[in-house]
Amino acid sequence: MTPDHLRTALTERMTEQGTKWLAGACASVTTDPGVVRGLFPLVGRRCGRGPLDPADPHGWTVDDAARSLLLAAMPLAGAALLEEIGELYRTGDAAERRAVLRALPLLPVGDGGLPLVRDALRTNDTRLIAAALGDYATDHLDADTYRQGVLKCVFTGIPLAALPGLPGRADAEMARMMAAFAHERTAAGRDVPDDIGPVLALFPDVAMPGHRDLQDVSTATTDRRSPREA
Repeated sequence: MTPDHLRTALTERMTEQGTKWLAGACASVTTDPGVVRGLFPLVGRRCGRGPLDPADPHGWTVDDAARSLLLAAMPLAGAALLEEIGELYRTGDAAERRAVLRALPLLPVGDGGLPLVRDALRTNDTRLIAAALGDYATDHLDADTYRQGVLKCVFTGIPLAALPGLPGRADAEMARMMAAFAHERTAAGRDVPDDIGPVLALFPDVAMPGHRDLQDVSTATTDRRSPREA
């Protein structure tokens, strides 16, 4: 998502009154970034809270998008920006924390937002976990933590389709972890989530040996080529 994409999506999901309020709020934080702390909690009530895409319950919400635009409007960078978003994350409710995570790819923070991502991945809040594994994590999160986050999505029922960078970040070790998980589930007579199939399909030589029972796991290919074929 880019600020322009968010603005376009919001035009169809916000009232005229909400649009005017957000424009005024963005203008205010451009002049005085400190006012964001008072405006941030008001966004849901002023702009709305429904899904930005009604077909994607694990995706962006209207308040995610509006809060992200508010943060992107602040003329801050580096340590000052990290201090501000860190405070908003620490003191915010779940929706406010999720918005900070969603906004990270839009902000000039480099690797500085990773502590917030790691904190979210330690929770059991599925909306925070899904938000934490967005575009920012795709670009900045280390391989081991990313793998563990993906596996946590499988455990908590978050569709892997909600992770935009997964095809490019999947590797042989992730496939091995998914195969072991699937083997344990089938051995226990439990269902295996269908959406791990594309990850297994990228690395069949890693995933399948020793696990005949994985032959029944759907291995529909993704739109992306295997990293070994790129």
